[in-house]
Amino acid sequence: MLMGLARGLFKHYEDYHAYGPSRLKAIGVLGAITYCIFYFMRFTRPDASLTADLGERALAIILFAILGLRDYWPEKLKPYYIRVSYVVVLYSLPCFTVLVALQRSGGVANISNAFIVLSFLVLLTDWRNTLVMLAAGTGLAAAIYWATTPDPQVPMDLVAQLPAFALIVIGGNLFKSNTDKIDAERKLRATQALAGSIAHEMRHPLAQLKHSLEGMQEVLPAPGAARQTAKLDAQQVQQLYRHLARGEQAVQRGLQVISMTLDEVSARPIDASAFRHLSAAEVVHQAVEEYSYDNDAARDKVTVTVADDFTFKGDETAYLFVLFNLIKNALYYLAPYPQTRVTITIGNQQVKVHDNGPGIAPDALHGLFEPFRSVGKSGGTGLGLAYCQRVMRAFGGEISCVSVPGQSTEFTMRFPGISEEEREAHWRDAVAEARAVLAGKRVLIVEDDAVQRMATRHKLGPLAVTAELDEAADGQLAIDLLTRRAYDIVLLDLHMPGLDGYAVAEKIRNDPGINQDARIVAYSSEPAHLARAKALKGGMDGFISKPCAQLPLLAALQQSVQQPRGLGRHAPGRLAGRRILLADDSSFSRKAVAAYLRNAAATVIEAEHGQAVLDQLNALEGFDAIILDLHMPGMDGLETAQAIRSSSAAWSTLPVVALTAHSDEQAVAAARAAGMDGFLVKPVESAHLYETLVRLLGGSAVASPAVTQPLAQGPPPVPDAGLLNLQRLESYRRLGMVEELLEDYVPEMAKLVLALQEAGRADDQPLSLGALHSLLGMSGEAGAQALYQHVRRIYVPLLEQGQWPAGENWLAELQALAARTESALKAYCETEFRSNA
Repeated sequence: MLMGLARGLFKHYEDYHAYGPSRLKAIGVLGAITYCIFYFMRFTRPDASLTADLGERALAIILFAILGLRDYWPEKLKPYYIRVSYVVVLYSLPCFTVLVALQRSGGVANISNAFIVLSFLVLLTDWRNTLVMLAAGTGLAAAIYWATTPDPQVPMDLVAQLPAFALIVIGGNLFKSNTDKIDAERKLRATQALAGSIAHEMRHPLAQLKHSLEGMQEVLPAPGAARQTAKLDAQQVQQLYRHLARGEQAVQRGLQVISMTLDEVSARPIDASAFRHLSAAEVVHQAVEEYSYDNDAARDKVTVTVADDFTFKGDETAYLFVLFNLIKNALYYLAPYPQTRVTITIGNQQVKVHDNGPGIAPDALHGLFEPFRSVGKSGGTGLGLAYCQRVMRAFGGEISCVSVPGQSTEFTMRFPGISEEEREAHWRDAVAEARAVLAGKRVLIVEDDAVQRMATRHKLGPLAVTAELDEAADGQLAIDLLTRRAYDIVLLDLHMPGLDGYAVAEKIRNDPGINQDARIVAYSSEPAHLARAKALKGGMDGFISKPCAQLPLLAALQQSVQQPRGLGRHAPGRLAGRRILLADDSSFSRKAVAAYLRNAAATVIEAEHGQAVLDQLNALEGFDAIILDLHMPGMDGLETAQAIRSSSAAWSTLPVVALTAHSDEQAVAAARAAGMDGFLVKPVESAHLYETLVRLLGGSAVASPAVTQPLAQGPPPVPDAGLLNLQRLESYRRLGMVEELLEDYVPEMAKLVLALQEAGRADDQPLSLGALHSLLGMSGEAGAQALYQHVRRIYVPLLEQGQWPAGENWLAELQALAARTESALKAYCETEFRSNA
């Protein structure tokens, strides 16, 4: 019981110091300096003892210094900072002060010191810990005094001040409590205003997304018996991709709103290390092309004029946000002012965004770029223009506004010039990097236009020193060349007569007689947002708009080679020979992840709990990475990761990946705080697993690639397939795990449903949580997607809030769904067995 009270008390102390600037670090610096100064002030008094309390004072100064130097602590020790601070504050403030006052028999100076220290103690702790520290510190000081003093005396003048001391404690905490309530009220109102503003800003992209989904629904054939024979014509497919592209634009716009808001609210600095040389004209054209317009009429209102292009140094994504914001502001009053036109002019190291809308009043121009200032718009966050100014200043430039009410508004962005020497040096460095990355690569340029082929070859001319360039004038010729020779990169025009780029990509990816591992970069003048979605769906690795300058084209080819590909057929060469330590208390979850890893030619060592992980690390050598389930009996994943990171052994620096079915922000933050490097959500997808490990391990194999099993013809659709994740089941089929799926996973899920039934009827929450946790992981791994989602909707509220599902039939509904899922899984497995017979 006492341990529980102590933990609760310390939790209040932790919560008190959880947010805001570190008061503990400040008191550490101040205390160390002040205690030193007070000691040296003794030299001004001839009767002062220079050795009195020297040892106790030196210890307090050292402890204060340790607290103040937190930024220099080793990373392994920083998690213990709050615990250390509790001891430092308790000794260096109440204990030391009372001890010195007792040793000096009170006196005005020591009473004054006690008042000062008590005031600091009130500021540094919540009221509970103030009382506990005051009592504990005083008691410890009294014990030391009585044990070390031959004739201990109680200073009565110090005792006489006890009412005043009590007044400081009570009054200080009451004042602090009222201040906290006022701050909480201010934060609540600010949060409500910000949440309302973000909600308003998000309505537009969400409405656009809804419109895109409705458009896709109109194009799709009606469900029913005819779904096996229903087909889409070319025009309908094009409409689907158009709606998909617009939906992705809406999602991107929403993410931009969130990102911009979070960056501005937190004043997150813009990372200048990621800056690169950008063409002002190219970025502006990209922004105008990719902006999420309400309709085509709004798009026609925006024109771009390039007086002369120029290069600036900055971050492309951040500047796109700026342009999106200015375009949005310019089009905001389009409905009441339909004559509005927006002209973006590029030249003289400036980009100007001009509109002939209603303008801005002169008194509103002042403070226009300050946060939370919204002019003439209801519901806006007021962060957009502040973000624009912050981005431009990070680029070394500025943004200004001139407006004439009733006539026009013009925003001008001025960029610092880049010298010819710097441009030339940048060009040389970029070309040299591309040559190094693409050295020895074979590049095939597929383009039906002879002039475009010549221009592209000219742009890729610097690669001819270290790479090999070939050309194909049409899709069929490209296929013939790919059949005879192995190419590393295919730069592919999408629109060609005969076999177009999409058909060529499909043949490359599906024909075993062609080098399927070639990286394909789409090169097209088709609208980027539309073509990019289609290109990636068609198995291509990158996209570059046509026309483009030389350096972006080189960068696109370079990126296609450097970026990891998460596809299963490319993973073996990058994980081959790696030794992975996998820990999960669920044998079924381990089996699935281990199968993916072994298919990638990795060596997998399995463990059931955290202590087994540490035992394996101590017993064996040569591990390359560790995958830890967060929820395991005994030592869980977080505790295991902390033990690994705090160890002095060589394996303490190995990459550690978290594995869990509970993926909220708190779980991710806890994993990072424990020293984990990656995060995988159950059920684990092979692509994400491979991509995460390749990223952490650098992607270089240490052994020859494994030979994966050849793909069999896919089984025909099974009844009730909506219950299942067929893509995941297909991966099991490739791994040869279908028989295990039927023999192990299906019966185990049935057992877990029965266990949940018993726990639910007994209203036993811990047992129910355990059964739900296991069933969540099991159903996800087995590809039972409907059951997985249903269980998750029950598990998360029960885990986080202790809230049972609403209604009396939740258990019966789950059992019915589990029965349907079992039938669907058996049907799938039986179909697979028949297809292999």
